[in-house]
Amino acid sequence: MRLFKTWVLVLFLPILLSGCSTVQYLWQAGRGQFAILNHARPIPEVVKDERTPPRIRALLAEVAAIKIFGEKAGLKPTKNYQEYVNLDRDAVVTVVSACQPLKFQPKEWKFPIVGGFPYLGFYDPSDAVKYATELRSQGFDVDVRGAPAYSTLGWFRDPILSTMIPEGEGAIGELVEVILHESLHATAYVNHQAFFNESAASFVSEKLTPLYFRETRGIDSKEEKAYAKGLEWQSRAMNRMHEGYVELDQVYSSVDPDQEKLKKKADVFAKLRTDLKWRGSRDLNNATLIGHREYSGNREVFSEMLKKCGQDFGAFLQGLSALKESDFSGAQTKELDGLLAVFPCGGRRS
Repeated sequence: MRLFKTWVLVLFLPILLSGCSTVQYLWQAGRGQFAILNHARPIPEVVKDERTPPRIRALLAEVAAIKIFGEKAGLKPTKNYQEYVNLDRDAVVTVVSACQPLKFQPKEWKFPIVGGFPYLGFYDPSDAVKYATELRSQGFDVDVRGAPAYSTLGWFRDPILSTMIPEGEGAIGELVEVILHESLHATAYVNHQAFFNESAASFVSEKLTPLYFRETRGIDSKEEKAYAKGLEWQSRAMNRMHEGYVELDQVYSSVDPDQEKLKKKADVFAKLRTDLKWRGSRDLNNATLIGHREYSGNREVFSEMLKKCGQDFGAFLQGLSALKESDFSGAQTKELDGLLAVFPCGGRRS
């Protein structure tokens, strides 16, 4: 189970970036996307190919059943995940996000038609590193991370990628969750509301994945137990990150001078790194925590929405898909409590 939900949206539309021109971004995005599409093979063909490792064949053979399960639960049918692409790397894109250093205000990049996002995706990691360096020079806290999957929101037919299938016994749980997560993006999506879009997708996929195993393998299957074990570990890490987020939010909103805030910030992150056993070259900063908030926040709000629908998942999904931009208090709303009063269970507004 990955610590971070990095199944991000990568869009291939014109964007105006400081230091990263429209032409440059479109060129790398289009080139990367079409390279992937050119290597896509129909899943039935890959499954029948004796050169395909048995483990991959077995996992790919289950994709159609996962999609059918999601559609029965109320997720929108799509033509995604009919093909497979084997990549020679661990992540399909490298994602860059940025945040103010003394407040949890993410930098937003605005796209025509589909709104704004607090991240960008690059197919070439060196492009991501270069842009991240520029953002740091502007004073931002910057996070650079690999993403195993993405959704193009219907602009292209998304394939299953080898990066979506990790090693170990938790692979089937990861595959089920990522397909359901990305399918929620096709079902419910609101412009300029990445915190809603991603946290809703995480909530839905984490709720539905155990139900898929119970339907296909029975209660207490080894697959469900492996998934639950990974989710439990992830939950502990996310809870600790949330504690750090809350503590720092209080620091940033205090009347202390900036130098004092910076000192307290350094102390909080030092403790976080120790508690999380943070390793590797990836930094841990405001951009990292705001990304955590984006994907794992508002669980209690979605639980109340589901409760409002009488635990009827179909009605809950209809309600999510009926929400629109005017229902939110502003762009990139982090706290979604205000949606409870207007949530249209079953898609019906009172």
